[in-house]
Amino acid sequence: MAKTYTNCPVEYTASIIGNKWKIIILRDLLTGTKRYNELNRSVVGISAKVLTENLRDLEKDGIIKRKVYPVVPPKVEYSLTNKGLELKEVLEQMRIFGEKYKNEN
Repeated sequence: MAKTYTNCPVEYTASIIGNKWKIIILRDLLTGTKRYNELNRSVVGISAKVLTENLRDLEKDGIIKRKVYPVVPPKVEYSLTNKGLELKEVLEQMRIFGEKYKNEN
């Protein structure tokens, strides 16, 4: 089923990165290309099924690219596209906000 959006750019962006797992996956990919198992270890608490679903969503939205190498066992790497790299500033602002307010409660 295709996503539908209003004309609101904030809603569009939220629909792409709108859950904690996607944001954490993006955070980890900002440091460079990662293999599936690296992401599975670094995204603490995520199940394999949910990680796979979120990677597929991000790929479908053009945020990450998936490269499959023709070897046995299969080698798959994930990296940010140019569109995905543009989210760096958004995530940096989220980090700054979190650093400022995370200890208030």
